[in-house]
Amino acid sequence: MRILFFGDVVGRSGREAVLAHMPMLREKLDPDLTVVNGENSAGGYGVTVKIAEEFFEAGIDVVTLGNHTWDQKELVSTIEQQPRIVRPVNYPEGTPGRGYVLLQARGGRKVLVVNVLLRLFMEPMDDPFAAVDRVLKAHRLGPGGVDAVLIDMHGEATSEKMIMGHFCDGRASLVVGTHSHVPTADHMVLPKGTAYQSDAGMCGDYDSAIGMKKEVALAKMVRKLPTERLSPAEGEGTVCGCYVETDDRTGLAVRIEPLRIGGRLSQTLPERTQ
Repeated sequence: MRILFFGDVVGRSGREAVLAHMPMLREKLDPDLTVVNGENSAGGYGVTVKIAEEFFEAGIDVVTLGNHTWDQKELVSTIEQQPRIVRPVNYPEGTPGRGYVLLQARGGRKVLVVNVLLRLFMEPMDDPFAAVDRVLKAHRLGPGGVDAVLIDMHGEATSEKMIMGHFCDGRASLVVGTHSHVPTADHMVLPKGTAYQSDAGMCGDYDSAIGMKKEVALAKMVRKLPTERLSPAEGEGTVCGCYVETDDRTGLAVRIEPLRIGGRLSQTLPERTQ
């Protein structure tokens, strides 16, 4: 299978960049599964069903979230209507929505997408490792189980992300980080066959403070002045993410490559080999 993942989409700049490049990426990479983290896509804070539906219409299969899940209050009452919007799996029992989704890819293959919120330097949450373990035990990767497993781990600390990667090694096709909005250079296939990257980076304007207007952040951090609420930068967006190919027999990864298109960062576009 071919899997395409986009990091955190920040504001209009990030949305427009993803939507503008999707036709080319679909033609060039022909992904069987495309997932985007959309938790900053609505003005930098959360996602709306309308924005999620724009992603779905462009060919994206699943929208994952994170610590800004409930910033758009409408989602509390609307998330149940759209099973392909996935909030963190380790929210307390009874929280609206779902922490993972099973869907059918091309050829009738079963795919599992999980979203989990990590805890170091983040708000207190239920144990992310126990929550992920329960899902992976119920939906095993490989013959007789699901054909691919993607885990979006939304967290601050690279150490915690790396431990989650090793914890899931051999049980997932891809474990990829979001939240820091900076692409890391540690994309690799772990020893037991799981593709891993600590952070896929953001989709948004990098002439900014992790996607937000730098002038406001400068005034707040340097001069300690009261400022307006941070809002997304509006320059040309860079699309950041990763591309993974798996072995159809096992569901494990055979390669992972970074993706960076447009905007200010160095450019890299994977080549399809399958």
